[in-house]
Amino acid sequence: MKRIMTTAGLSLFASSASAAGIDDAINEIVAPIVNPFVGMIFSTIPLPFTDTQAPWIVLWLVVAAIIFTLYLGFINFRGFAHAIRLVKGDYTDPNEPGEVSHFQALATALSGTVGLGNIAGVAVAISIGGAGATFWMILAGLLGMSTKFVECALGVKYRTTHPDGSVSGGPMYYLSKGLTNRGNPALGRTLAVLFSVCAVGGALGGGNMFQANQAFKQVVGVTGGDMSFFADKGWLFGLIMAVIVGVVIIGGIKSIAKVTEKVVPLMAVVYVGAALIIILLNLNHVGDAFAAIFNGAFTGEGVAGGIIGAMIQGFKRAAFSNEAGVGSAAIAHAAVKTKEHMSEGFVSLLEPFIDTVVICTMTALVIIITGQLHEGQTLTGVELTSAAFGSAISWFPLILAIAVVLFAFSTMISWSYYGLKAWTYLFGESKRAEMIFKIMFCCFVVIGASMNLGPVIDFSDAMIFAMALINIIGLYRLVPEIKVDMQDYLARLDSGAIARYNG
Repeated sequence: MKRIMTTAGLSLFASSASAAGIDDAINEIVAPIVNPFVGMIFSTIPLPFTDTQAPWIVLWLVVAAIIFTLYLGFINFRGFAHAIRLVKGDYTDPNEPGEVSHFQALATALSGTVGLGNIAGVAVAISIGGAGATFWMILAGLLGMSTKFVECALGVKYRTTHPDGSVSGGPMYYLSKGLTNRGNPALGRTLAVLFSVCAVGGALGGGNMFQANQAFKQVVGVTGGDMSFFADKGWLFGLIMAVIVGVVIIGGIKSIAKVTEKVVPLMAVVYVGAALIIILLNLNHVGDAFAAIFNGAFTGEGVAGGIIGAMIQGFKRAAFSNEAGVGSAAIAHAAVKTKEHMSEGFVSLLEPFIDTVVICTMTALVIIITGQLHEGQTLTGVELTSAAFGSAISWFPLILAIAVVLFAFSTMISWSYYGLKAWTYLFGESKRAEMIFKIMFCCFVVIGASMNLGPVIDFSDAMIFAMALINIIGLYRLVPEIKVDMQDYLARLDSGAIARYNG
């Protein structure tokens, strides 16, 4: 998730004295209510044989990823080439049921994960855990591919197709239907409702308000700071953003997918392209950078906590960045045009790879090879990343600010869909229910840009990771059937029963 990992490097400030007063009043009311829940979700537990603490929710996600990787015979590696062919459209029949293509589903899910966490969160991780955190981040990203495989295949398998051809899917559907099929209907319904409530809260907060807030701060920062036209007009910026978001989300998943399939590749090309330029300009330092990453991972050169500290920071960054196990991506992938639910499991393998293994690693390499990661450094978060890119490309901080706004926008439109599907699961599939949520979502864009609601956003973050707690309980119960389906799919693929589409 993009917001959790950015707070250490992104400062929030109120748009005006009056707004600050309202913020403080709301925070004082909300904090005592939400803080116990937030503290529980993000609490730490001691690791055996060490004096180090680790967030239990991170361990929950990483352990699940390890189990799924082993249980499915390293499908995260075996299925990679087939995933590429699926995204290219080699097996895509446009007449199959669903609303979007494999590529559009992938782009929509990626737009909900690729963003501020890749820019600022990586900097925070290696500032604390040293260069070695990068190694563990990559490993956790590779393992997370297996979790995405399971949840996204289930998302398509148990989706609901409506009379008008639209579809609804995701954890709330495979938890209720799948666990009912396995003889646990009460547990399935309970988990589905709890997941939906958390998804709505997470969509309105971390997937909306925080994104609008950070986009506003970045625009103010690059247009004159306190002298900027927008400096005391967060409401106006929020209103403009809300209108743009509203225009996109009113059209539903097809409209969202059309935007994300253009915005996400553009963001990735610009960001990764700049990183590659810097790496090529500093090619003689690349070997030293990888040596620092490896040595820091295994010889205890991390800034805090040695080997264990580097491992925790790397795992934390990967888990919070690619959302493997949270279940959000399964909602987007459920809309894909396919009659083979396992095919979307393969496509989703690419998400953690692109998000964590490629983009997060690029950020880490740039920071290391430009010499910005050094003893006594004071910069962290987005400031450290900006300084690293700016040291080689003077104008890149401006591009970074534009990227932050695009990342925030893409996150909002993706999470609007996640929240909508959770909302309609709770309140029924009707045009009225959909419109109520979409209007409410746009109103929260304005609120997010106008105010600094710390405890409210913290609570929404906690709800997002509560989604992971609920989702993975269901995945453990349902992964045996995915293994059977996977073996059948691969057998038919090898025999030619699943043939490439020739148009």
